[in-house]
Order: sequence, then C-alpha cells, then structure tokens
Amino acid sequence: MSDYAERVGFGQFRLWRGKAPSLGQIDMELTERCNNDCMHCCINLPEEDASAQARELSIGEIKRILREVSDLGCLQVRLTGGEPLLRQDFEELYLFARRLGLKVLLFTNARLITPHLAELFARIPPLDPIEVSVYGMRAESYEAVTRVPGSFAQFRRGMDLLLERRVPFVVKTALLPPNRAELAEFETWAASLPWTDRTPSISMFFDLRNRRDDAGKNRLIRSLRLSPQEGLAVLARDPGKYRGEMAEFCAKFMQPQGARLFGCGAGMGGCIDPYGRFQPCMGLRAPELSYDLRRGSIADALINFFPSLKDIKATNPEYLKRCAGCLLKGLCEQCPAKSWAETGTLDTPVEYFCQVAHSQARYLGLLDEGLASGWDPRDHAAKTQHCASRAGMKNDISREINA
Repeated sequence: MSDYAERVGFGQFRLWRGKAPSLGQIDMELTERCNNDCMHCCINLPEEDASAQARELSIGEIKRILREVSDLGCLQVRLTGGEPLLRQDFEELYLFARRLGLKVLLFTNARLITPHLAELFARIPPLDPIEVSVYGMRAESYEAVTRVPGSFAQFRRGMDLLLERRVPFVVKTALLPPNRAELAEFETWAASLPWTDRTPSISMFFDLRNRRDDAGKNRLIRSLRLSPQEGLAVLARDPGKYRGEMAEFCAKFMQPQGARLFGCGAGMGGCIDPYGRFQPCMGLRAPELSYDLRRGSIADALINFFPSLKDIKATNPEYLKRCAGCLLKGLCEQCPAKSWAETGTLDTPVEYFCQVAHSQARYLGLLDEGLASGWDPRDHAAKTQHCASRAGMKNDISREINA
C-alpha cells in the first residue's frame, strides 16, 4: 500500500456508513446583524444589536456543525447573513470550512473586505465566485437604499480590492426607487466584470420580514414592490430571451401541486440560522418547522424531522380552491415560506404573487387577456381548463411559447 492512500471497500467509506443521509450543500447564516440598513431587507438587524450577537452560535458550535455536514458528504456551504463579515471570527471559520474541503459561497455587501481578506481569498480561494449585492451605481442612489452614509465608498473599495487580486466575484441587485433608473447602467457594468457569465439576478418582488418582527418595515417593503406589470416589463426586456427561457421552464414545472404544501426540495438541505435553528429553507422561519442544533444533530434533523414535511397538506379552503389545482404553480412564488411571512400560516394564498404569476402567464400566452388576474371563484375552473389546454404536453408548450 502507498504511504498516502489506502484502498477500502465502497461501503467502508465514511460518506456511506450506516443510514446517514447525504447532503450536497448547506446554507449558514453567521449573523442577522448588518452594517447596512437596507429599506427592503427581510432579515437584517442593527450591527450593534448586542442581544442578537449574544445569542449567536459560538465559533466552537459552528465548527462542530461544519464538521458534521462535511461528514455527511456536504460539498458546499453558503455563508450569508446579515453581513457575515461582521463576525470577528470570520477568517477562522472560513479557513476551517476550506480545510474540511468545502467550497464556500460567500454573500456579502463587500464593505468589510480589507486588503488582508482579499489576499486570503486570492491565496485560498472559496472555489465559488463571491456574490456581492449592489444597491446603486453612485453614492446618492446606493446610500438612499442602505441608509448608511459613506457605505458606497466602502463598497467600491471592497470591489476594487477583489478586482486587484483577481478574486472571482459576481454581482446582483435589488430594484428600488432610488436605483431603478440605473438598471441598464448596472447591467452594462456587470457585463464588464471578468467573471460575469450570465445576466445578474435582480430582486424586485421582495419578501416581507421572515421572522414577522416588524410591521412597520413590512409596510415599507410592500410599498417598494414592483407591480406585476412593472415586474413583467423588467423580466421581458429582452422578449426573445425571456420567451425562450420560459419555454424550457414551463415545460418542466407547469403542473398543479395538489394539497401537498412542500413540493420543493425543502428539508433535503436547509439553512442554519445564527442561533442554531436548522430550517427547511432560507426563507421559512416558522418555529415549529425548525430544529434546534444546540440539542441535536444535522443527521437527526434530516432523518427524523424534515421528512415529515412532505406529508404536510393544506387545510385552508381558500388555498385548496385557488392554489392546489392551479396549473400556473410553476410560475408562482406562492410557497409555505412566503405564506408564513405574509400571514403567519403555511397555506394562505398571497394575492400579490398570484397576480405576478398571472401577468407572466398572459404575456406567455398561457392565459387569454380576457381572463381575470385575480382569483374569483367563478372563473377558476375556466382558467384551469384554459391553462391546461395551453400548457398541455411538454412539446406543445415549447412550440407555443416560442411561436
């Protein structure tokens, strides 16, 4: 045998021992605190929130969790927040994750990237491009969103440090009143970055506070959302590309979900919040659907806790009438996470997302203009039948939308 390797049977390898589940990737929020105070944010707490900081996982607890997910075969961890670079122990945690062989996907606003951190990322790369949120192309627009004077200059400095050291990163944005006029400028600039290989993601149908902790902030977030028609105009600004992409998407996902609430991959991976609660996805903060990792393990959650999600069914008569049989479900962002943030329940239809889906469906020819955009029970059957006739077979929908 070599001094460096030993041949073992397939079943002996640690990733396949026992009945432990496999885990491809995991999301980990290192903190909910942020050095920005963005007007649209669904999660951020003040940077100086001592109560939140005191409840956050210790470095030892985070290392234990990272070691466990690595043992379960996890290949990638997404480090996010809040602003993850606010953690004073971020560098140690980053190096620990990389030594475990994990690819790291870092979400950041780049304000806290220093020459030292940029050198670290250049020397020991995360292996996934860093994702940087951009809130404006100039100080006036950027700081109108972040509501922190001087934040634009710090963001630009962080970006420049990454560029100088050739650390791969991509950018994304949130479309808000202060920066809407800059969208074309942002996309042109983003395309000039060395690692841009696709159109940057744009947030515009904003989530409410997913801990349901600030009614005033929720009123503001609702006021910042684009109307369904405005959102469609952004999505379809390149009509040919949009129709082509949606042809493939609709062919795969246009089908009714029935009464089952979790038709997604929620619970197959999950998100660990800053306080050790393991959630089925990043958006869902319903306490009864989260698992306390300070008292248990990732494996136990995946084997004994999350599988029951697939058995949860809607009981709300309005959901059963409007959503369960809707063939536009693939276009609609309605899900238990968004329902809980909006209403405190898992199965209450969210009218805004319904209208957004209908706006897209009419544009794509899946619904006639004459069919209402709301959900009047009197026309639900007509909509479902009409959408079924349009969506029909997978090959038919591709021909229809590309026509």
